Amino acid sequence: DKAATAAIQSLAEARETRVRAEERLTAADERRLEVEARIQETLNTPPHLVIRHTGLEADSPMPEMAEIERQLDRLKIERERLGAVNLRAEEEQKELSDRLETIVSEREDIIEAIRKLRQAIQSLNREGRERLLAAFEVVNGHFQRLFSHLFGGGTAELQLIESDDPLEAGLEILARPPGKKPQTMTLLSGGEQALTAMSLIFAVFLTNPAPICVLDEVDAPLDDHNVERFCNLMDEMANTTETRFVIITHNPITMARMNRLFGVTMAEQGVSQLVSVDLQAAEAMREAS
Repeated sequence: DKAATAAIQSLAEARETRVRAEERLTAADERRLEVEARIQETLNTPPHLVIRHTGLEADSPMPEMAEIERQLDRLKIERERLGAVNLRAEEEQKELSDRLETIVSEREDIIEAIRKLRQAIQSLNREGRERLLAAFEVVNGHFQRLFSHLFGGGTAELQLIESDDPLEAGLEILARPPGKKPQTMTLLSGGEQALTAMSLIFAVFLTNPAPICVLDEVDAPLDDHNVERFCNLMDEMANTTETRFVIITHNPITMARMNRLFGVTMAEQGVSQLVSVDLQAAEAMREAS
């Protein structure tokens, strides 16, 4: 009986021990499952492969827990300093790469356009210099001839100054009326300046003529003798060119040398009337009468 009682008591204790062991096993399984879930969530790695990230062998001794915790805290702090993870970083990187390629392509196009533009500018400048020098020679020739015609002698010329590049050079007029030394235009008298300016204007006009030329009071600063010279020049220009000249003037000498007059008269006080007179026809009528 005693042996049976002891055996029963031992069996009860064994059962209690087994129950406690089963409870510890169940708790350990639950703990293991929690740890595996944390490992999978945190490291995105199967639990049996975690040791590969530690650099330890399967039979290597485990490091000190305190050192591991300090290292873990340090790594967590460094991770927090990095800030939040940008989940669109890959997409943004692709967008920026595409944009960079577009900008680089546009930059190459701009560089090529600048190169072509510079070549075109150089070509235009070269052609402009050639055409300017050619036109300058023609204008200078007309200017010298017209100056001598208006002044009844003397010489004059145009000079490019201040730069060797014709496109950037200035223009200076050297005139020598009959009986005077060569001098710049600013040293001439008012009438001489007017005649010299007329010579230059008509020199340019002869180089590039137009169907109609309007002259407004160009004879105002001239005396009667120079007005006659101006009218002689107009006669020559009208005979040698196909340009019609319209001259606005109050000088009776100039009006007398024109082919036709257009003006306003006031036959009655306060009543204006437009008139047109053909001087050649009037002279013919006078001679006939």
